[in-house]
Amino acid sequence: MRRCRTPPQVHTQSVKGTAGKDSGVLSKSTAYPFSELEAKWQAFWLEHKTFRTPELAELDTSRPKAYILDMFPYPSGAGLHVGHPEGYTATDIMARLRRMQGHNVLHPIGWDAFGLPAEQYALQTGTHPAVTTERNIARFRQQLQALGFSYDWDREVCTTDPDYYRWTQWIFLQLFKRGLAYQAEVPVNWCPALGTVLANEEVIDGKSERGSHPVVRLPMKQWMLRITAYADRLLEDLEGLDWADSIKDMQRNWIGRSEGALIRFAVQGGPGAVVGGDAQLEVFTTRPDTLFGATYLVVAPEHALLGALTSGVQRAAVAAYVKAAAAKSELERTELQKKKTGVFTGSHAINPATGEAVPVWVADYVLGGYGSGAIMAVPAHDARDYEFATAFDLPVRRVVAPAADGVGRDSESDLPFTGEGVAVNSTAEAAGLSLDGLDTAAAAARTVAWLAQRACGEAKVSYKLRDWLFARQRYWGEPFPIVYAEGSDEPMAVDEGDLPLVLPETDDFRPSGTPESPLANITSWVNITDPQTGQRLRRETSTMPQWAGSCWYYLRYLQPWNAERLVDPAAERYWLPVDLYVGGAEHAVLHLLYARFWHKVLFDLGVVSTREPFQRLVSQGMILGEVEYTVFQDSSGAYVDEGDPDATPVRVAEADVEKTGRGHVLRADPGVLVNARAHKMSKSRGNVVNPDDVVAAYGADSLRLYEMFMGPLRDTKVWNTRSVDGVHRFLARVFRMCTGGLSDDPPSREQLRLLHATIKRVTDETEALRFNTGIAAMMEFVNGVFKWEGTPPRAALEPFVLLLAPYAPHLAEEMWQVLGHSESLAYESWPSYDEALLVQDTVNLPVQVNGKLRGAVEVRKDAEQPAAEEAARALPSAAKFLDGKPVRKVVYVPGRILNFIVGK
Repeated sequence: MRRCRTPPQVHTQSVKGTAGKDSGVLSKSTAYPFSELEAKWQAFWLEHKTFRTPELAELDTSRPKAYILDMFPYPSGAGLHVGHPEGYTATDIMARLRRMQGHNVLHPIGWDAFGLPAEQYALQTGTHPAVTTERNIARFRQQLQALGFSYDWDREVCTTDPDYYRWTQWIFLQLFKRGLAYQAEVPVNWCPALGTVLANEEVIDGKSERGSHPVVRLPMKQWMLRITAYADRLLEDLEGLDWADSIKDMQRNWIGRSEGALIRFAVQGGPGAVVGGDAQLEVFTTRPDTLFGATYLVVAPEHALLGALTSGVQRAAVAAYVKAAAAKSELERTELQKKKTGVFTGSHAINPATGEAVPVWVADYVLGGYGSGAIMAVPAHDARDYEFATAFDLPVRRVVAPAADGVGRDSESDLPFTGEGVAVNSTAEAAGLSLDGLDTAAAAARTVAWLAQRACGEAKVSYKLRDWLFARQRYWGEPFPIVYAEGSDEPMAVDEGDLPLVLPETDDFRPSGTPESPLANITSWVNITDPQTGQRLRRETSTMPQWAGSCWYYLRYLQPWNAERLVDPAAERYWLPVDLYVGGAEHAVLHLLYARFWHKVLFDLGVVSTREPFQRLVSQGMILGEVEYTVFQDSSGAYVDEGDPDATPVRVAEADVEKTGRGHVLRADPGVLVNARAHKMSKSRGNVVNPDDVVAAYGADSLRLYEMFMGPLRDTKVWNTRSVDGVHRFLARVFRMCTGGLSDDPPSREQLRLLHATIKRVTDETEALRFNTGIAAMMEFVNGVFKWEGTPPRAALEPFVLLLAPYAPHLAEEMWQVLGHSESLAYESWPSYDEALLVQDTVNLPVQVNGKLRGAVEVRKDAEQPAAEEAARALPSAAKFLDGKPVRKVVYVPGRILNFIVGK
């Protein structure tokens, strides 16, 4: 009896919940009893601690290890949306695979729970951030467990737990003692409305990312971490990492190592300027060969000498400009600024090569934190300088010509010329410096040597990377383990034995009204007396940024219960580095760079044995919300183009749209083009898809499988709730395949060939993180089984269920039990394949009569002509054209074709 080839009929019943703004009410499928079996196995895994990783002393360390890690989530009040489980599913598949391959697996989870959102919620509602955080964590934990992720919940950590941040504070003290944590007055992004300093990435167009409040730049004494001391090591050690080149390049660009020269220009103060007669302006340049082309200098609005440089007549204009610049983000001042602005300070500087007095300007395209905060402007050979010089009618002097021009030319037709070439117009006999005719490298080397000889410059390496601003004016963060003696601003370390320094309990989270944090309001906590000496002390009132706890959490997972040390050396040596780290590309620079920096400090301290924390890094692509369909209408309701000044976007339903050769159009009016676009999921757009709704309607296994089947892991993909039904039907077929009766007969060779080909493909595709094609291979297997004659052999289905287990673990566990096993399959051996069974020893031989295809017959690949001809003659579709007719000739190409030439 042939088994049913068609998918099972899917019946539905209504369940509450929506998946996106326009999705309507989802219906719960009854294709197979996923709700019951998923709840059953989730409870089993928790009760039996199936995925607990034993302590090191309990492990067989002769087995290979696999430390598989997710970038741990911030537990927001909104809970997960369907974009979050993508990376978690990928790591879970790999963790389950490695367990079945005999590895000791560490697959933990935790919570990055300090930060501004919880504090802002506390201000709005009066709810303590600890209460909000605990509630949000419970919600996230429930959602993750409902998706069947195989985390070791005994190793769960939370950055807000004093037992955790005790060690964050301990690490800070090591940085402080080594001179890597220090205080400096630096320009910061101060948001009066939020009452805190914001990181650059938290400021958009001069406003806070959260709340869109105005942000101003002002100088403030802040804690800094000397990450620049590790810049070269952070660059060099990228080479040995299994990371995408694009991520490595982003880190290299962020570090921005540049070789060049530091040049000192003597200052000539203008009328009313108070700069000293021996004052100098230091500039860094990567092109010292262009010194002769420096026709003006620019200082940043934050430059320490700006006030002294400013002449009396220019003072008001400079002050107004500095105030305006303080309201701009660094991005606005650099990449996004189209028109250059600036003000002349009234003072000049002396070009050491030409002896020429060149004007000193203040302009916000120069940043105070990069280099020396001042530049020598060479407008003929720098695009930004050229734009500025053009705007303010400043001299443009060519000093480099393309190499093909030999001695060069003075035409401005190709300016600014930013490439390398030959020096021109670069000789000053009085100064003893001539560069004309030298190539760029030689001219630069001669200039640096000349500067050093005259003590007005030297070779220097500079970095775009700046020291890490490591303080926030918030309550909800790690307190600094720092105190000050009464009347002193000199920081002193808290004794390590007194850690953790715990946040004080308070119901008042309001900003202090000054750049200090809300902790400054709690005077009983701030002002203390040393019980040993009786000395009056003052605690630091800033708190650490959210980055702090996430810099080292991968280490605490190794022994979250260890009260004696951050981590035991033996456990660290066994488990590190992390073998697979998966997270969003938005963390490609800051989190990864900060974590690498802390790890290198811990390496120097002997706390860790590896130079790098994360050996392999994979960034999953973003999942966008469902496609939105939009037309544009003017105020009269007429359809207009998107670019029309009076255009207003109007959403239309997908049912009202059809796709044509010219794009999407309105079904009722094909002349109207429809904008079809998917957007990043956000509450403001109303396109967030709640995974709980999808799980209720289709099950966790279907959600997991769909997210992996959407496309390559690293690609951006568009969510479509209706498409979940396709993978759900596949799982329902697996359920029917395993519960519809089994045979204990041994599989045929053809059945074994399909099985072993599937094992090979699924293994290879899973190892390569090509999960979508691994799923496709399993679908092909199931299709093949439904074509088999008779009842499928148990021995062919058991290995398949093991292949399915990392992807759809609940269904696989249930089917494993259906197949007669009493134990969980979590640690069953991963199936292996026999290469000999993958060799195809038969072919489908096309059969023709007089050149027309009449069918095909299966024969051995090496079949001789008589055997092939005999099989072909027995083919009914060919036999009727041969009956009673003389065969004049037979053309046989082994493995390719057999053609009977017959007469009438």
